[in-house]
Amino acid sequence: MNFTMEGISLLSTMFVLAVGIVVLIVIVLFLVDLFQTKDAVRRNYPVIGRFRYLFSTLGEFFRQYFFAMDREEMPFNRAEREWVNKSSEGADNTIAFGSTKNLTPVGTVIFVNCPFPQLDEETSEASDLVIGPDSANPYSTKSLINISAMSYGAISRPAVEALSRGAKMAGCWLNTGEGGLAPYHLSGGADIVFQIGTAKYGVRSEDGALDPQKLREVAAHEQVRMFEIKLSQGAKPGKGGILPAVKVNREIAKIRGIPKNRDSISPNRHPEINSVGELLDFIDLVRDTTGKPVGFKTVIGAYGWLDSLAEEIHKRGIQSAPDFITIDSGDGGTGAAPMPLMDNVGLPIKESLPMVVDILTQTGLRDRIKVIASGKLITPADVAWAYCAGTDVVVSARGFMFALGCIQSLKCNKNTCPTGITTHVKRLQRGLDPADKAVRVRNFVEKMHYGVGVISHSCGVPHPRALRRMHCRIVQDTGKSVPLTDLYPDARPIDP
Repeated sequence: MNFTMEGISLLSTMFVLAVGIVVLIVIVLFLVDLFQTKDAVRRNYPVIGRFRYLFSTLGEFFRQYFFAMDREEMPFNRAEREWVNKSSEGADNTIAFGSTKNLTPVGTVIFVNCPFPQLDEETSEASDLVIGPDSANPYSTKSLINISAMSYGAISRPAVEALSRGAKMAGCWLNTGEGGLAPYHLSGGADIVFQIGTAKYGVRSEDGALDPQKLREVAAHEQVRMFEIKLSQGAKPGKGGILPAVKVNREIAKIRGIPKNRDSISPNRHPEINSVGELLDFIDLVRDTTGKPVGFKTVIGAYGWLDSLAEEIHKRGIQSAPDFITIDSGDGGTGAAPMPLMDNVGLPIKESLPMVVDILTQTGLRDRIKVIASGKLITPADVAWAYCAGTDVVVSARGFMFALGCIQSLKCNKNTCPTGITTHVKRLQRGLDPADKAVRVRNFVEKMHYGVGVISHSCGVPHPRALRRMHCRIVQDTGKSVPLTDLYPDARPIDP
């Protein structure tokens, strides 16, 4: 009995002490809020005003899991993420009881099914896509979708390892992004596209210029199959890459050739490239130095320069043309970027892709220059539309991030990614097992090939690269859809 009473007395004392500590903390916070001058809400409503920021922070998570409908979220809704997640797991991704997708908003794509679709035995694979046929080392691929630019630094070591292994298993390529070539890009044996950003990371001299010797060293790797010169990217057209200092550790700094623990800021453009002539000169330099196909990546805004580019190519000779052009969408990407650029600058891929294809066709360069489409193309419908519009191949970054397990926490630039994909914090990286995630990458590619194939066969063609603009319709503001050919006449032959 005495022990019990003593225990109760001890608990009472601890409770009073805890209450006293809480009261003291509240008083301190009250005084801090009352006398600070930076935040009007906290000054007018001491302590209570702090809950506003707590609720704002928690709001994005509650909306994602409890309040947002399947098709409501941005930039990717739950239905899209679920398709990628189930596909990556190799699980059944069929649905029942009708579509939850609203088919009436302006711009919605509706594919035109054929009354007599292809039987399984009538389908076929497209011929290999050959890029840079006139270069010393042309590159050929079958893959409909490949891994777009994500640099080591923007994403973590285990993420790069998983992508490299998965790309090898799936038979697709992996773009290094502008951060240089890391050992982890090569570790899985995948084909590599080396991106040369405006800061020339990985192939730069001390003054930031292109170093031909370092370029040759990169090209000496058999896995490095092509080079992509980045003029601009969807997240921030008109501004160079941004890697916050918190993500520039010793290894990343060494690979990039920059000081550690300092913001990695690329120039707005290549200092050597200020005209279409200088762009072609730079392409020739890289191609002559490496012996491999070379193209460039850009977001389309102004487009008259493409006509000037074509004119200059014809003046110099067709051999001077870039081997490919990657068209990125102006509605954002994986990188850290200023909101005004991400939200408001650059044309979306739905407008820019058919425009570029048509300009190349009209100027007689369509057969020479391959077109690569990039930008929020993460489902079979997205990819099939791109093939209808005229692309030769599709690349995706965020689709593969979802395949790795991304939950769209929107922390890519904070080094606090809870899935380990975009953080260099070892504790957070521990949850990302490269061997397991590589299988998910392969599954995603295989399900994408299957899904795009299903759409193309329904439209009556044997494979996705045979899709044409007549195979899809676009919903207009009248509520009716019109053939894509009404908006962008298709000059390509029906039989590829």
